Amino acid sequence: MIYKIITIGKNTFTETLRQPIYAVILITALIMFLVSPSIAMYTLDEDVKLLREIGLSTLFLTGLFIAIFSAIGAITEEIETKTITTVLSKPIARPVFIIGKFLGVAAAVTLAHYICTTAMLMTIRHGVLETASDTHDWTVVTAATVTVVATLLLTAFFNYTYDWNFIASATGLLAMFCTLAMLFLSLIDREWHFNPQNNSIQLFDINASILLLLAALILVALAIMFSTRLNVVLTLLCCITVFMLGLISAYISGKYAEQHLWAKISKILIPDLQIFWVTDAVYEGSTVTLSYIGIISVYAILYITGILTLAIALFQRRQVG
Repeated sequence: MIYKIITIGKNTFTETLRQPIYAVILITALIMFLVSPSIAMYTLDEDVKLLREIGLSTLFLTGLFIAIFSAIGAITEEIETKTITTVLSKPIARPVFIIGKFLGVAAAVTLAHYICTTAMLMTIRHGVLETASDTHDWTVVTAATVTVVATLLLTAFFNYTYDWNFIASATGLLAMFCTLAMLFLSLIDREWHFNPQNNSIQLFDINASILLLLAALILVALAIMFSTRLNVVLTLLCCITVFMLGLISAYISGKYAEQHLWAKISKILIPDLQIFWVTDAVYEGSTVTLSYIGIISVYAILYITGILTLAIALFQRRQVG
């Protein structure tokens, strides 16, 4: 059974990376990171904080849309095109199929989230040019330029020589070069000196990114669940609705839970996405501790488990032939 889950997950991961929408969302997010310093410069003494908020917001929305469209491509389109019957006609149980699809989409979302996180860290490391005398951080500019150029050149080479899929190859190579770029920036300061203690990379940004990844994985599970019964449009609408409600669920449950039954039910059914969103800590100067990440991780795992259990139950009686 584990081998079947891994096989389905691997195929789903590969198919997700090859989807054009995956590349479009990822490129859009990277462009947003590129222009965010210019957007954040028009504030008074809050430039870096706004830059962080823009970066975390971009991470959150990128995870949302990649989760939705990847899950739609993994299940809904297979059901509508009847290709799913080929898979289920083999000795593959439906729970195995759902779990494998979730793992594949989750891996693709994690990869995109990792690439966007490195882009966010580079952006924050570069900072905002607050005055006319400020200069660019040329270590960041150089690392980012080399990353993009090397990715495009190698992807073109492998696509032309070995006929590798361009989008999937570019994504994998981009992740690899982003890792090398972050390793370089963690050791070299903006003056091109070896100075690991002053690399301007803060643990807060990494911890905040981890929390947003957990939220994205919950959204993946929700998208998988909705895809088992709904079409593309309804899946998209339901995921966005739950996303919006999740951001205000704490406020609703806190205000109405003691008086109304519907508020108590919504508190249980709708995930509290606000606990993953730590932008308030940016302005308050607070930290994100490892104990907090551990507690939220348990919450996310339990919620994902519950959602996938419901998804399996919904898919068990779904007619796909």
